[in-house]
Amino acid sequence: MTPEITIMVLVAALLHAMWNALVKKASDRLLVLSSVALGQFIVGVVLIPFVRPPNPNSWPAIGVSCLFHYLYYVFLFQAYRFGDLSQAYPTARGVAPILVAIGAAVFGGEYLSTPSLCGVILASMGIASIAWVQEACVKRNRSAVFFAVGTGAIIAGYSVSDGIGVRLSGSPFGFIAWLFLFECPVVIFALVRRRGQLVFAWRSHWQGVIGTAISSVLAYGIVIYAANFAPIAAVSALRESSVIMAALIGTLVFGERPWQIRIAAAVLVAGGVAIITMGT
Repeated sequence: MTPEITIMVLVAALLHAMWNALVKKASDRLLVLSSVALGQFIVGVVLIPFVRPPNPNSWPAIGVSCLFHYLYYVFLFQAYRFGDLSQAYPTARGVAPILVAIGAAVFGGEYLSTPSLCGVILASMGIASIAWVQEACVKRNRSAVFFAVGTGAIIAGYSVSDGIGVRLSGSPFGFIAWLFLFECPVVIFALVRRRGQLVFAWRSHWQGVIGTAISSVLAYGIVIYAANFAPIAAVSALRESSVIMAALIGTLVFGERPWQIRIAAAVLVAGGVAIITMGT
């Protein structure tokens, strides 16, 4: 991976951690998640007239990715409903690179080196320490663990679809634009569920809505663009360095405890994904 791509993905990781923190902090998580979808939809509408359409053979990947995204919103909402940011976020993001590496090998012909396999094991240890370090914690948060791991599996699904699709598209920005456009059903669902109240909420919290939308658009768009130039597993693994950022936000800003275990586990996961990145 070139230094430019590495820096871009690290910026995306920071932005991703920030908007996920907003989801956890918000009293109205549907408002925040719908803001993410709304921002991407608007960007898609704006971009489509100015970019070349993706090649036809990339459209199945767009369809698969969209389905995974719809599931992602459901599972992420539930993960933060039942669990802490510094528990749910590292678990979900830590599961993802392991499954992405497998998916990239099976569907994209990209295989991990021995050092990367060691990184997978290290990341798995970190994930296990977050979810299972205390039996009592697990008993209280089985739902949080389920939805966090499910979120990670869904992230892996759309990451592999995006990586393969953007390469087939022949037009990275066209691929991104159409993928963003198909966030429309999420926006419609949120509007129907709130029966018009959501528009008022967007207006009342317009600063947070704009901040969340911009962060999510840049975070996701950068990662898709990077996957066109670097191995899918490497991009995914580097992006998951956001687990440290999220763990720090969760413990320092939200006061989530026990902070020692959460920070140590997040560092362990981040160390594993760093090894995956360097060895891929």
